[in-house]
Amino acid sequence: MDGVLIIDKEKGYTSSDVVAKLRGILHQKKIGHAGTLDPDATGVLVVLLGKATKLSTFLMDGKKTYRAVLRLGVVTDTQDMSGTVLSEAAPETDEARILDAVCSFEGTYDQLPPMYSAVKVNGRKLYQYARGGKEVERAARPVTIDRIDVEAVDPPFVTFTADCSKGTYIRTLCHDIGEKLGCGAAMAELCRVKSGRFTLADAVTIDGVRPLLEAGALEEKLFGLEAILGDLPSFTCEEAHEKALLNGNRLETGWGAGTPAADGLTAVRDAHGVIRALYRLNAEDEMLHPEVMLL
Repeated sequence: MDGVLIIDKEKGYTSSDVVAKLRGILHQKKIGHAGTLDPDATGVLVVLLGKATKLSTFLMDGKKTYRAVLRLGVVTDTQDMSGTVLSEAAPETDEARILDAVCSFEGTYDQLPPMYSAVKVNGRKLYQYARGGKEVERAARPVTIDRIDVEAVDPPFVTFTADCSKGTYIRTLCHDIGEKLGCGAAMAELCRVKSGRFTLADAVTIDGVRPLLEAGALEEKLFGLEAILGDLPSFTCEEAHEKALLNGNRLETGWGAGTPAADGLTAVRDAHGVIRALYRLNAEDEMLHPEVMLL
């Protein structure tokens, strides 16, 4: 199979666990995922099958939407309730102050990646240092919270939904909200409800994959390359120049029809209209240069 399958990940599974289970169910080795979810998190996990595994970076760039529950008055080493409690304090109960603190993070701010994360410092992932009891210096990174909607304030718990940029750690956002309130906070629950264009409405559970496969209905849940890339600017290569396309060579803009993106990726099709690659227009030589081959 080639395409994207959206899994509604349950608690207790790592993203790698999901991939391993799908390899066994589908009898297919070439499977990956775009955008990791922590074991305690649930929701949208974008799983890539076959040729779509080459689109991981492209698909991870999309914005995400999360529904989270934070617990006020507690600080942990992992910034969520699965970690070791480092300190406890009386939780803030003033609803107006809580709302102000949560909503103050709308916009762009510099977020310090948590020690229990896959961010690399000096070639090692931060969680590898953390498991060895070491805390290392790391640089804050700009993240953007486009929108925060507070759904419920029931101290010590606060439930909110956030639209955010790639690379945003919601448990760190919860920690930072607690810091601003002065009582500390940790993430109690997290569900990713949207990743790029994919939502929970598109998803199937791990347990639901095999019955769909046996009924011949799994492909109805699969997003093919056309569905994933069809909205990109398109360039159709003439048959006389298809060899250059299939060899992953640079293409002249006069070798086909369509308007390549001036800034961004272009879906390049063969003479039959099948998407074969993603190219990028180079301003210096005004030619299309290959980025991802989908042969």
